[in-house]
Amino acid sequence: MTLPPLPAQPADTPWPTETWPSGAALPPAVTAALDAAFTPDALPRIGRTDVVLIVQGGRIVYERYGDGLTADSTFPSWSKAKSMTQALAGILVGDGRLDIHAQADVPEWRQAPGDPRANITTDQLLRMSSGLKFVEDYVPGHVSDVIEMLYGAGKDDTAAYAAAQPLEHPPGAVMSYASGTTNILARALSRALETDAAGFEAFMRARLFGPLGMASPLPKFDAAGTFIGSSFCFCSARDFARFGLLYLRDGVWDGRRLLPEGWVDYARTRTSSKDDPAAPYGAHWWLGVGGPGSFSANGYDGQYTVVVPDLDLVLVRHGATPLDLKDNLKAWVGEVVEQIRRGD
Repeated sequence: MTLPPLPAQPADTPWPTETWPSGAALPPAVTAALDAAFTPDALPRIGRTDVVLIVQGGRIVYERYGDGLTADSTFPSWSKAKSMTQALAGILVGDGRLDIHAQADVPEWRQAPGDPRANITTDQLLRMSSGLKFVEDYVPGHVSDVIEMLYGAGKDDTAAYAAAQPLEHPPGAVMSYASGTTNILARALSRALETDAAGFEAFMRARLFGPLGMASPLPKFDAAGTFIGSSFCFCSARDFARFGLLYLRDGVWDGRRLLPEGWVDYARTRTSSKDDPAAPYGAHWWLGVGGPGSFSANGYDGQYTVVVPDLDLVLVRHGATPLDLKDNLKAWVGEVVEQIRRGD
């Protein structure tokens, strides 16, 4: 499969490590459509919108916050943290500390000879095709491994809880979205660094957040010291946009390569053509929300960072969208991007 090209970077490309420059305003019709998301009339269709931030050409072209919120406010990542975990894995690949095609470093799967889970690779964890049984359900009262992992029996050691799950499919055979695999991955990254929670957070800040000028991130760790990469890294909207811009710029920031060459393309390459066509997935990034060639970090309750290469654009949206409205919100994001694409 041929991926659409990432945008070229002219000599005057801004790098908002410290401050964001402003760009030309969006067409009035687009601005009106975005403003409408903050009105009471939008609540029944897409829920509450707390912020929309759009960056085009490296410059902010739209930024609006809900009542009482500002550019300094932080927002929950939920599963957008998965895409950050993918970036951290890429850094370790670039350092020669991680081979994604080798068996994942999960001690529990080596305890019994012949355990088929030992064949699961890091690539399969990143592509949500490990084959592990994991119920990703966010409805209270339903059987839910993700709720049990984050708030119940697994909360003190999220990776151990996820690693204890049995195989439901052969590794690599089926893409099945599972937050547990990200926490297994996060622990494996920490093991590759041979460090604890404090050391891992220092690594995150020194190698990812700091170079981008991301000052707001608040990553959460469980009692075992594992970054809860499935779900918890609070950031400001502008810092989420900085992270999206890193991927729009092919892992390069202000002349410095932070992610290894090819890592962004790996993120946006579809896991399998046999998987759900309505929800195509790459490597810890979703595909297609902003139209063909786009890829995005998506989080529970309607959190989005959408990267749109053909428009040189990043869209960040945070809010509170009930599960029964999530498809409406996804469609709204796509409609906004398409309206910008049409230029009206």
